[in-house]
Amino acid sequence: MRVVFMGTPEFSVPVLDALAKHHEIVAVYSQPPRPAGRGKKDRPSPVQARAQALGLPVRYPISLKTAEAQAEFTALDADIAMVVAYGLILPQAVLDAPKYGCLNIHASLLPRWRGAAPIHRAIMAGDTQTGICIMQMEAGLDTGPVLLEKCTPIHSSDTTGVLHDRLSGLGAEAIIEALQKLDVLTPVPQPNEGVTYAEKIDKAEARIDWSRPAVEVDRLIRGLSPFPGAWTMLGTDRIKLLSSKVVDVSGTPGQVIDGFQIACGEGGVKILRAQRAGKSAQDADDFIRGTPLPVGAVIGG
Repeated sequence: MRVVFMGTPEFSVPVLDALAKHHEIVAVYSQPPRPAGRGKKDRPSPVQARAQALGLPVRYPISLKTAEAQAEFTALDADIAMVVAYGLILPQAVLDAPKYGCLNIHASLLPRWRGAAPIHRAIMAGDTQTGICIMQMEAGLDTGPVLLEKCTPIHSSDTTGVLHDRLSGLGAEAIIEALQKLDVLTPVPQPNEGVTYAEKIDKAEARIDWSRPAVEVDRLIRGLSPFPGAWTMLGTDRIKLLSSKVVDVSGTPGQVIDGFQIACGEGGVKILRAQRAGKSAQDADDFIRGTPLPVGAVIGG
């Protein structure tokens, strides 16, 4: 099939690779290069970089709302457009241009967790299962009918980073299957019940409230790892906590019980991985060798 691929972050790259092996990619759309790094030089998105490495034509318009951008898209004469975390709203003229319309790979089991941060939100909410949906796009936010669904469990040790990679691979498998079966798949409208929205992560959410139950603190740490990273104060230093598990301890919220076990409002968490500001992430044992945590000390003040 003649495919237009539209995506931006690392999550989208395995899907682009899979499509390039099986179909003709007539164009790749991605967000424009952004200033990054210490020098603040424009850096291409992961999708743009991968597409260029594959020798594929790349476009990165600021908007698709202009008549010129829509005419250029229509002129590609695509059979289908695949959209994976692209980041721009597709006007109706773009949605209607490909022969089979536009399909979206969404990292949740719709209608749960429509929106921007479905992986983070699923872990933070304590969901035990998530997955990938191949959805026919329409004007609403992740409201289109679902063509194909793939499920995966959320393990108690999963971080957003781990689950992100698993879902990205699952999405690559699912889209190839969906395109192979496109003529026989029946779009299933999403039910009105069970709709939730995965709002963008607000910076204020990332600060750990040690008075919360340990299960909620653990979910926050894992759900915000590796980015933006749940954080707490250790003296005058801000540290990110990147991996944890619930443990059966008790004490004043924020109190160091033993090693890197911290008491919460109910129970406690054992920190498995942490990061000082400006430093690389470290396993807990390496971290506390460089930053001793006296038993009984209280962090997070």
